[in-house]
Amino acid sequence: MSVVTLGVHIVDVLARPVESIPEGQDTHLVEQIRITAAGAAAGTAVDLAKIGVPVASLGAVGDDDLGDVLIMIMKRHGVDVSGVVRKPGEQTAASILPIRPDGGRPSFHVPGANLGLSLTDLDQERIAGAEIVHLGGMDVTWGLHDPAFFALLDKIRENGTVVTMDLLSNMSDLMPAVRTFLPHIDYFLPNEEQALMLTGADTPEAAAEALLAEGLKGALVTLGGEGSLVATASGHTRVPALDVPVVDTTGCGDAYCAGFVAGLLGGRDVAGAARLGTAVAARVAGGLGSDAGLDGPVEAP
Repeated sequence: MSVVTLGVHIVDVLARPVESIPEGQDTHLVEQIRITAAGAAAGTAVDLAKIGVPVASLGAVGDDDLGDVLIMIMKRHGVDVSGVVRKPGEQTAASILPIRPDGGRPSFHVPGANLGLSLTDLDQERIAGAEIVHLGGMDVTWGLHDPAFFALLDKIRENGTVVTMDLLSNMSDLMPAVRTFLPHIDYFLPNEEQALMLTGADTPEAAAEALLAEGLKGALVTLGGEGSLVATASGHTRVPALDVPVVDTTGCGDAYCAGFVAGLLGGRDVAGAARLGTAVAARVAGGLGSDAGLDGPVEAP
């Protein structure tokens, strides 16, 4: 496979629009309910497959009905899921997302089997054979906070594999452990809050510089409606968000990562790959769920 995504796999159940939680046993009618494959590895994998990039996804799900559903959805969209392990007795990670009319997304979440993913669960030959490995949600895959996993990343990078990384949460107590991954990856794609918490900086620009100092080739800080900041040794570039009607922001970060990875794979420079990421994220923001609006190749503006 050209790309391997590795990390968090989640089932999302989404409903829109939701203005409030009904009192007691009341029912509110909504326009749409969807179930999707999500999470910083699974969601990115589905987005890559839907825009035409061959991809395998590695991670852990429970040996339960939700795991069956998640694997079925990913396979239907063309993701190679043979490296997703089933954990007997564990819950598949899942979220319930009531989407507000403005696209905001509070959530109810169970982390499930993601917490127990470890190096022994991973097909190391498949990882070594990828052109790009995308790490999704290393802040919550605690079993991969392992020197042996860092050594694997160093080995594949020496052999030419590019390693990118995104996070799942904005929980400050998880950020210190994230820093241990930075010397072992090439491109890091945090959101603004994550970047500021990780570095203690006051601005995205200062945060990006601090992240580059860890040895990265590039730090790409996503800024929501303000687009993203792309920082490399050559300097900083602001990539504006596209002006599109926003239905749901779920999965926009994963979509940005998918577009960025696809751009690198296609030979774009870092800023060009970020522009493709922006275009893919804009498609997803226009519909419900982490893969909305993706039905073929996406062109960057």
